[in-house]
Amino acid sequence: MTNEVTVPLLPCASIDDIETFYRILGFSTTYRQRKPNPCVGLQREDLHLQFFEIDGFEPAQSYGSCIVLTPDIAELHRAFAAGMRAAYGKILVSGMPRMTRPRARKNVDGLGGFSVIDPGGNWIRVFQKPATMPTPVPAPAGRLAKALANAVVLADSKGDVGQAIRILDSALARPQPDDDPVTEVEVLVYRAELAMTLHDRDTATEMLARAERVTLTADETGRAAPTFEIAADLAAAMR
Repeated sequence: MTNEVTVPLLPCASIDDIETFYRILGFSTTYRQRKPNPCVGLQREDLHLQFFEIDGFEPAQSYGSCIVLTPDIAELHRAFAAGMRAAYGKILVSGMPRMTRPRARKNVDGLGGFSVIDPGGNWIRVFQKPATMPTPVPAPAGRLAKALANAVVLADSKGDVGQAIRILDSALARPQPDDDPVTEVEVLVYRAELAMTLHDRDTATEMLARAERVTLTADETGRAAPTFEIAADLAAAMR
């Protein structure tokens, strides 16, 4: 048999909150009922999700998760980000719901990915389809790059923000003459993002300021431009 479709069925505290959030991301409602059990079905093109409501459910304690494979993670992230900006005036990077940035994940052979953590505490893990990867992502080289790769796995894949922060803080506390300045900017901006996840605005502000002070050549400034765009989004989210 071919062409089977699997639709994840995920828990939540309120199908109303879930429906509102996913419609912001561009989903439409395909099914909804209140009795005998509250549930809602949502669809965005070929992406189908269904949710069921549990009385007294605690989203922060949820283990709900699913994997989405797409040929273009950047385009899907842009679409979700646009919906968030239109609804909230910013990309949600802290609290629940929130969304991480597309980054290579060393725990999935370097495939790019990002996560949406919805109001039900479910992690929707979006990955690039392996067959559509334009070029293989090389293993991280250098002390800071390895620290960043490890932190991304812990925070963006496993949700262990605290351990990710410890890894980055340790790396930043021991600067080396041969550290890549562009990677240093990436580490500082990611550290700011993790600080915002914990509602630590002071540390986030400090890290963004440190990123601005990193000395870059013209070529390095060009390479760091996407990271500074993320920094600008983070700064806007704190206003």
